[in-house]
Amino acid sequence: MEKRKYPSYLNIKDFGPIIKGLKSLLKPCRTCPRECRIDRFTSDRGFCRTGYLPKVASYNLHFGEEPPISGFRGSGTIFFSGCPMRCVFCQNYPISQYVNGNEVSIRKLAEYMIILQRKGAHNINFVTPTHFVPQMVEALSIAVEMGLNIPIVYNSGGYERVEVLKIIDGIVDIYMPDMKYGSDEMAKRYSGVPDYVGINRRAIEEMFRQVGNLVIDRNGIAKRGLLIRHLVLPENIANTETVLEFISSLSKNIYISLMSQYFPAYRAPEIPEISRRLTKEEYDYAVGLLDKYGLKNGWIQPFSSY
Repeated sequence: MEKRKYPSYLNIKDFGPIIKGLKSLLKPCRTCPRECRIDRFTSDRGFCRTGYLPKVASYNLHFGEEPPISGFRGSGTIFFSGCPMRCVFCQNYPISQYVNGNEVSIRKLAEYMIILQRKGAHNINFVTPTHFVPQMVEALSIAVEMGLNIPIVYNSGGYERVEVLKIIDGIVDIYMPDMKYGSDEMAKRYSGVPDYVGINRRAIEEMFRQVGNLVIDRNGIAKRGLLIRHLVLPENIANTETVLEFISSLSKNIYISLMSQYFPAYRAPEIPEISRRLTKEEYDYAVGLLDKYGLKNGWIQPFSSY
């Protein structure tokens, strides 16, 4: 069997049918599990509060991602505005909840990718792309014609329609989703999503099917695969053990980023149980669960209560 080339989209000969299929999801809109069913070509009144043109908050080289993603030259991050979720503790709330950013043309989005590649980015890292997948892929097709040849990272909250993920099979090289919760009750209370766990797990299974475990080259740079992020929350609100148990059932070789960086942002200071940072004991407990479930690959963060 011939080894698959990197990045994956080099094997795609014609983006046309893929783009056509994705654009059909915009009217009525079914790009995310909310399925608001508005006409995105004429309205921005859906849950994500964005219309047809991609809305971009920033594009730059980012050095704060996990080591194989940022590498030594930086990850070419493109932050989309808006979000299908309503996390009350979102650290990027001016972008996700207030939808700050600027609408750009599809071609301009493609140009951003080329600019980042020329600056030396190891990859193009789309942050919160869920509600802009059709526009992302159309821009990507233009960027490929302009010479884009670095891996594509899909960096999301993990709240995805499997039907959409299947359409982009072969385009994304690295999936970097969150697994935020192991409980639908907590997901609804703190992120406004009533059915997160099942949807999230099915999405993770599809991502893993497409790209497998993380592949890291001799220089320590990720080329393909799945990297799951889990933010540990105060009072075990994220149900970390349930999340890690599920991951281990898929593969004990999956790379996990277990994050301790929670701080009370956005509306969290008004909610007593999440109005503080983690304690060392809470994070140490989460780290111990990695060993319990045999999960050896990935990263933990240095703990700081400040």
